[in-house]
Amino acid sequence: MARKWLRNGVLAAALTVGSLCGGLVPNAFARDYAAAGNIQAQGTVAAAQLPREAVNTLNLIAAGGPYPYEKDGIVFGNRERLLASHRRGYYHEYTVPTPRARNRGARRIVCGGPLQQTDNCYYSDDHYTSFKRIVE
Repeated sequence: MARKWLRNGVLAAALTVGSLCGGLVPNAFARDYAAAGNIQAQGTVAAAQLPREAVNTLNLIAAGGPYPYEKDGIVFGNRERLLASHRRGYYHEYTVPTPRARNRGARRIVCGGPLQQTDNCYYSDDHYTSFKRIVE
């Protein structure tokens, strides 16, 4: 059972909340916390307010590539459960290059629905800890 909680990332989040509350989180609270985890993104961001690299990535998504990173376009599993639940394969992730980063960095765009569609995309600048829905 503990592995299931760890795999879903819920136990770590529940323990963090519990430590902020001064102790361990009771099992019932941890289950409620997990159920509440299926929420939409935290706010929105206008496409014009995104970093230049994110706008370039959105343009590549709309064009169908080519993408600069091998993992761009792979299925995003939504294990963090911060986006609405959908069948596996609904969400795809794309790298937003980070200037001066030696690797892919922490910035991503995740889009739901058909490939090359950018009207259901989310921006994360903290490697999936939070998301903002991209609006025109």
